[in-house]
Amino acid sequence: MIGYKFMGKAHSNAYRNLPFFFDLNVVPVMKAISGRNETKVKEAAQAFGWESYETDWRKLIERDDIDMIDIATPNNMHYEMAIAAAKAGKHIICEKPLAMNTRQAKEMYDAACKSGSIHMICHNYRFAPAVQFAKRLIEQNRLGKINHVRGTYLQDVYLDTEAPITWRTRKEITGLGVLGDIGSHNLDLARFLVGEFQEVAALTETFVNQRPAAEFENQNEADKKQMEDVTVEDAAALIARFENGAIGTFEATKLAGGNLNGNRFEINGEKGSIRWDLENLNNLEVYFTDDEPGIRGYRTINCTEKYHPYAEAYWPVGHIIGYEHTFINLLSDFFNGIEQGVSPRPNFEDGLRNQILLESIEESVAKKVWINVSEKSNSISIKE
Repeated sequence: MIGYKFMGKAHSNAYRNLPFFFDLNVVPVMKAISGRNETKVKEAAQAFGWESYETDWRKLIERDDIDMIDIATPNNMHYEMAIAAAKAGKHIICEKPLAMNTRQAKEMYDAACKSGSIHMICHNYRFAPAVQFAKRLIEQNRLGKINHVRGTYLQDVYLDTEAPITWRTRKEITGLGVLGDIGSHNLDLARFLVGEFQEVAALTETFVNQRPAAEFENQNEADKKQMEDVTVEDAAALIARFENGAIGTFEATKLAGGNLNGNRFEINGEKGSIRWDLENLNNLEVYFTDDEPGIRGYRTINCTEKYHPYAEAYWPVGHIIGYEHTFINLLSDFFNGIEQGVSPRPNFEDGLRNQILLESIEESVAKKVWINVSEKSNSISIKE
């Protein structure tokens, strides 16, 4: 695995616990983790349960005892690492967004397909049992024709204007601001549940244009007081039309006070509705129009029973699971995919399609017009 901070810890926990919950024929052996700071990556290796560490990610790819690479780094590093891993015939998991732009994403997808690598992108929220159950209800036509999709991802971590610059607020490292960081999750859920976007119109804003310079090691006090420009958006809103005729509204921001991690969606169909909130991830709210008059209303389904995807791997009914289990569920599909020789969804194709969507949103913002996402997707050769 390349990277050892937030996502490195989340992924490491999943690798450690995967065999405990799922009976798999292919299981992970945590051979090595990589990071540039030797002291910190050595500490992470010991804390997270990795057998060894490297300070140069290229050495991971060169090692014969490593079969897969997990890329949990800032966005601008994904492309080079994934291309190298694919050329070396390694299986690949990559954090989202897949790349800095569509060109990079297409090359990563093509390289993985050419090498025969099993590949996935880590849109882990697809793997909450409640989200998977929502997908099942939609596929069973329990909601009928979908008319409306509403998605929001709201946080308040940027409300503190004295919070220092991070890589997530530097365009040359992250590519996009809240759209790529958190909005991409909500857009991916919409694609997963409803289908492909046809066209979008969007606007973005940067409300906090400068922040204190980041605190690096050995930085003197004078440097810490310097201000640095924020070069990406910290809020975004868009309206959309889907290829199946549904319309959608989406919002992503890190300045919504009182929202810690509000990844939410509501989907309205002619026969029913569903809604979900990451901050209450075990519960799916469901409404059906054919309920008896007088008792119609949303019911709450606690998705911890054997009828709900992945739930049976964990605890007795009503004993809830958490954020970390979405990664475990994703990895269970990945390692089954290695055994079967198939790249489970979401894979690099989804990463590429999401990148086309994000780039379309950027273009809409710049030109202040509707952008046809379907046309852009159709112009790029994607193997189904």
